Amino acid sequence: MKFELDLAPSVEGINEIRNGLVEYNTPFLSGIESSEVALYVSRENQKLGGIIADITGSWLTIKFLWVDKSVRSRGVGRDLVLKMEAHAVSVGCHSALLNTYSFQAKPFYEKLGYECLLTLENIYKSHNKHYLVKRLSCG
Repeated sequence: MKFELDLAPSVEGINEIRNGLVEYNTPFLSGIESSEVALYVSRENQKLGGIIADITGSWLTIKFLWVDKSVRSRGVGRDLVLKMEAHAVSVGCHSALLNTYSFQAKPFYEKLGYECLLTLENIYKSHNKHYLVKRLSCG
């Protein structure tokens, strides 16, 4: 056996490793549904914000939330998150997961009931990365 450090891996090399992991995981994860979902807010055919998430099994994972600066601090971000959570509950999710950086929106998510479970300190210079979860209401 030999070990090879590749500082510029090809798409093929990455896919070879990914496909091997998918093959290993498949017997354990078969039958678990996973889908990507998006919710947008727009005015006059211009997107002013949106949220991109995955729903896997009974978990919502928020991947991206963006609100245009022209409508920030007007409740748009809150409404996007709450509407996405409501959709997740309607399809059987019980919890949500997301991550955010210290220069982004940790206090915003905490106001919405998210709890920080893990912080990676100084991940980018002096910035921290926070992982937050929330138990979703089923009623």
